[in-house]
Amino acid sequence: MSEASHPAGQFTELEHLASAADRLREIRHHIHHHPELAYEEVATAALVADKLEQWGWQVTRGVGRTGVVGTLKVGDGARSIGIRADMDALPIVEQTGLPYASGTHGKMHACGHDGHTTMLLGAAEHLAQTRRFSGTVHLYFQPAEESGIDSGAKKMIEDGLFERFPCDAVFGVHNHPGAEPGVFLFRKGPFMSAGDKAIITIEGVGGHAARPQLTVDPVVVAASIVMALQTIVSRNVDPSQPAVVTVGSMHAGTANNVISSTARLELSVRSFSPEIRALLKKRIVELAESQAQSYGAKALVEYIEGYPVVVNSDAETEFAIEVARELVGDDKVVAQTGILMGSEDFAFMLQQRPGTFLRIGNGVGEDACMVHNPHYDFNDRNLTVGAAYWTRLVERYLGQ
Repeated sequence: MSEASHPAGQFTELEHLASAADRLREIRHHIHHHPELAYEEVATAALVADKLEQWGWQVTRGVGRTGVVGTLKVGDGARSIGIRADMDALPIVEQTGLPYASGTHGKMHACGHDGHTTMLLGAAEHLAQTRRFSGTVHLYFQPAEESGIDSGAKKMIEDGLFERFPCDAVFGVHNHPGAEPGVFLFRKGPFMSAGDKAIITIEGVGGHAARPQLTVDPVVVAASIVMALQTIVSRNVDPSQPAVVTVGSMHAGTANNVISSTARLELSVRSFSPEIRALLKKRIVELAESQAQSYGAKALVEYIEGYPVVVNSDAETEFAIEVARELVGDDKVVAQTGILMGSEDFAFMLQQRPGTFLRIGNGVGEDACMVHNPHYDFNDRNLTVGAAYWTRLVERYLGQ
């Protein structure tokens, strides 16, 4: 597409990216077929970097270990903008049966990061061709969003992301099963929860299954702790405050005739305020230790604080909403959607710069398979929509 494709004063429209649909689909399917876990995104990062260089972007590799930053400066504008896409996959065995399904057993793009990366690549190509802005664009292709701890956003920031590639505002997107493709969802203020992890190790006394009186059974202790944990949100947290405590993993023993010496629980903990976050930690530790003690066992609790709350700034969110309305119309924009109990390490970037994290619908009904599911797939209908949105956002932000 040439400069002539955009009449003077006109910003990018959906139809301007229509010719890129097949090309973007091919890129997305390639990334999907070659998934890489956190900090293993070597091939994905190389693909991103090579594409950006082909299109004339200045490329910096190895930011935050496997991250890539593309920079494009046009004109003499003093403003700068940053846009982030995540690249990592999940340790899930894919069951979609698609022709481009994961070629690596046990690894899968089950959260749509292949789509997020491809949408931003589509914008990168179009911006390089049209160059209808004045200022600097930084594209942050981030590793390890799924790590939960020591995440890619945090690692890139520690590697000097905003000092080396500064921006006045930063933006990011995630797909959203449950809304139609091409529908944009926004929220000012707190949007996605803080996400913490707790590991409870129960130390009992193992022995023969036929002589339980000579043991302290950690399985029974673990079961008691699991049930006790259910009272934290229902009985300790103010009902008007959102909070989640989920026991996602429970392990003990190796044989039916052996009472194990230890058991292990892993918890996912979500909250929206520092006070509730502190309360959840306090009660989890107290309940685990006291329940174990009541059985003559011991509970050791390792509590790991993960991602902070995603807090979108008002001005940047309002601007992003305005751009979406211009691109897709009022009927495909939700200006103040509900809070989400999922967590997102883009929150670290929003602690450093004003900006917004938005969502784009991935399908409803039969097409609304949840993320982190072996049957999930990113909706290719979003590729050109997302690319057009990022392009127009840059043109508008660096054209004001």
